[in-house]
Amino acid sequence: ARPGYALPMPLRLPPLAALRFFEAAGRHLSFKLAAAELNVTPSAVSHGIVGLERALGVELFIREPRRLSLTQEGADYLHYVSEALSLIAIGTQRLPHHRERRTITVSCAPTFASRWLLPRLHRFGERWPTIGVTVDTSRRQVGFPVDGFDFAIRMSRAAGAAWTRLFGESLVPVCSPACREALAGEGGAIDLRRAALIHVTPASEDWQAWLERTGTEGIDLAAGLRVDTIQMAFEAAAMGLGVALGRRPLVDQDLAAGALVEVGLPAIEAETAYWLVGSEGAERRPDLLGFKRWLLREVEAFGPDAAGTGRRIA
Repeated sequence: ARPGYALPMPLRLPPLAALRFFEAAGRHLSFKLAAAELNVTPSAVSHGIVGLERALGVELFIREPRRLSLTQEGADYLHYVSEALSLIAIGTQRLPHHRERRTITVSCAPTFASRWLLPRLHRFGERWPTIGVTVDTSRRQVGFPVDGFDFAIRMSRAAGAAWTRLFGESLVPVCSPACREALAGEGGAIDLRRAALIHVTPASEDWQAWLERTGTEGIDLAAGLRVDTIQMAFEAAAMGLGVALGRRPLVDQDLAAGALVEVGLPAIEAETAYWLVGSEGAERRPDLLGFKRWLLREVEAFGPDAAGTGRRIA
């Protein structure tokens, strides 16, 4: 130490692993989801947080048989821990010669990944051959940058200040060719009341939105088949199990192949759109900036009106 300069007292900090367990469990309000995110067992998360509570002398969670919630002390502490871990992650990424992470991690829905993103990724690899890409299609909430994601692609009506619009969707009823023939009445008119509807349960816009905006009445929304992905809805429709809402452009390949056909009912423009959300500091990392620019070029090349709705891609 320099003369006249007193070294600060060493800080007594809880173990970093325990803090990461707490931050993930507090964000998800679930030990199981936190464990899945961190690639450990729920038991490890639970024991780590119990040890943290003992070290701190406070209870951080209220544990009930089917519910986990933060205590007031836990909620207050989570704010500080989340901010501290974010600062560590950002500081690490800003190191001038930091090369630990040469993989870009993107979170998006499985159907978007398989039908739009993955078929184009080879062009990013040709341009950036030393950069790997990880695509995560789980439905967990993304926390930048603590949980390691660089980008998320999300469907949303509203957007944050730093969000970039990719494209929207056009919702049109589709089914198998045989199903359409079975639904056609005299003169080829389609009576949707005779059809089994295929619902996508997590979708923010599905049959309820289509019925309201087209003024269609007399449809029992409680009936029909329910699935948890758009991809599964398309596959079920192609098998003749009913009528699904095709989401253009994601359904275009099925329509082009003839596996699905438009039923012959009106299409509506979705109120939601796909948005690109980036982690803080993404503009300062050449690889992340390169990925964003590549993705926007792909959107532009995809067409001025990707969803067929008459609205220019932003």
